[in-house]
Amino acid sequence: MKGGSVIGNIAKDLGLDANRLSARKARIDAEDGGKNVELVLDKELDREKEQEVKLILTAADGGSPPRSGSVEIHVTVLDANDNSPLFSQSVYRVSLPENSPLDTLVVKVSATDADEGPNGDVTYEFSRISNKARKVLSLDPTTGEIKVIGPIDFEEETRYELRIEAKDGFGLSTDSKVIIEISDVNDNAPVILLKSLSDPVSESAPPGTEVGIINVQDRDSEKNRQVRCSIQHDVPFKLVPSMKNYYSLVTTSELDRETLSAYNITITATDEGSPPLSSFKDVQLSVADVNDNPPKFEHQTLSAHVTENNKPGSSLCSVTATDPDWRQNGTVTYSLSAGEVHGFPVSSLLSINGDTGVIHAVRSFDYEQFRSFNVQVVARDNGSPPLSSNVTVGVFISDENDNSPQILYPAPDGNSFMTEMVPKTVQANSLVSKVIAVDADSGQNAWLSFHIVKATDPGLFTISLHSGEIKTLRDISESDVMKQTLVVAVRDNGKPVLSATCTMYLLISDNLAEVPELKDMSFDESNSKLTSYLIIALVSVCTIFFAFIVVAFICQRG
Repeated sequence: MKGGSVIGNIAKDLGLDANRLSARKARIDAEDGGKNVELVLDKELDREKEQEVKLILTAADGGSPPRSGSVEIHVTVLDANDNSPLFSQSVYRVSLPENSPLDTLVVKVSATDADEGPNGDVTYEFSRISNKARKVLSLDPTTGEIKVIGPIDFEEETRYELRIEAKDGFGLSTDSKVIIEISDVNDNAPVILLKSLSDPVSESAPPGTEVGIINVQDRDSEKNRQVRCSIQHDVPFKLVPSMKNYYSLVTTSELDRETLSAYNITITATDEGSPPLSSFKDVQLSVADVNDNPPKFEHQTLSAHVTENNKPGSSLCSVTATDPDWRQNGTVTYSLSAGEVHGFPVSSLLSINGDTGVIHAVRSFDYEQFRSFNVQVVARDNGSPPLSSNVTVGVFISDENDNSPQILYPAPDGNSFMTEMVPKTVQANSLVSKVIAVDADSGQNAWLSFHIVKATDPGLFTISLHSGEIKTLRDISESDVMKQTLVVAVRDNGKPVLSATCTMYLLISDNLAEVPELKDMSFDESNSKLTSYLIIALVSVCTIFFAFIVVAFICQRG
């Protein structure tokens, strides 16, 4: 401005904060006498509060009346990077379920900067993060979005605490805390651990015996880790809780190895999550044997048959006893009980193979000596203490045709010359004599038959096939020879057939005096006694023979 007195004032009627500007007095320009006015900033400007300042500068001279002039000044406030970014929250708290899929948005942090342009451009970065978190979380530097980039596992990490830094374009920054709580998901099945097992368990173990300890673990938390444990119902065992997550496996009844020698126990553990998860574990448990079973014979009595005159050492029969116990408890040995049979020690008659149970004859048997006898066979196991049982073995000796018929009357050739008198008046079919014989054998071996093998007159006499009675076939005639000789053969029914012969002397006469050769015959006392003895013996033998026939018939019918 030129000339006059100039005073500069800032107008306030525009509603502007002009206190930050003031006008200095004009200074005289040396050249043209004008004055310059300087507009000076008294206080700091804040673009974020006021981006433009409008001023009216008035210049007044010193005349009277004074003259003045005004000018409007527009001041634009340029931005300076005087503001740091500001987060919307000082702490971000979020909950993230484990097993969240990749690219899941966890949280979006947001920071603003009051500055403009590059001064107000905000970027984000982790200022503090653990290595574990860095592997599973990412931060978008522009949007501030935190996303899942790796597996989230509650059992590995239950909480992540991060520091996020927000920076503007020229390095001013601020940070905020992000706390991510990982929520549990029921993604872990229970784990069954077998801490101890008494295998095998004795079959004599009483009910309630502890045979194993089970531990159950679940990596989940709270309700998801609450576990119930059970086993199947068809085994004589149960689970008894002992302490937290521990169970005792105990017996519920007596065990019997012979019924079942091993058990496959399936343990089931189920948690209380939603949905619940289960796991299974098979436990193999064997039952140890106890010698609780004696050997058992299939039958209480056995029969062995042997033909007399057997060879010593020949096999008669075998016995077998079974023992359901195991190994030595079930190993059976055989022996014969000591004693006597018909006055003979058992050991002199029979022997037994201790391992196989085969019974052998020690000697040759004679049916005519004794026909049967019983022995006791003992089966004993090798347990401790040993258990045993007995069986009765009846040995029956069968007859062999080893005895020829024995003729009692008349005496065999060379022993006697007895003569039977046959009256001349005898008619046909009359009994004139009888041949008496016995056989020490039995059964068909003792069935005797009588045969005339030679006769003076074959047509005069006949002999009964089974009784030995000699009868006339016809009437005696005067022409018949007085002296008749019959050779009789007695045969048994055995195989091979055995026989004996005798000679019967018959004299056809009514009076011994008529026989010239016998007139002078005399009988001394010894012959008389011999005849008496022979008659007595004959009667006795006949009685015994008929009694034997009756008994044999009854036995065969029975």
